[in-house]
Amino acid sequence: MIVSRTSGLTGETHSMVMDITREQVRAYKAGALIQDAFPNLTADEREFFKTGITPSEWDKFFGENV
Repeated sequence: MIVSRTSGLTGETHSMVMDITREQVRAYKAGALIQDAFPNLTADEREFFKTGITPSEWDKFFGENV
């Protein structure tokens, strides 16, 4: 599924292909914790889904070791 989000840091819209289902999205929107709704996603992918912040933006603003 292609997921598009607007970054909370830059205001730019980015898209990412994610291995998720509509059922997982529904579970998340219904209140499931993101790590429970999307156990197959990486932490970076979950961050993007939730906030729109890409891994490169995260590194740029907060450094790789945060």
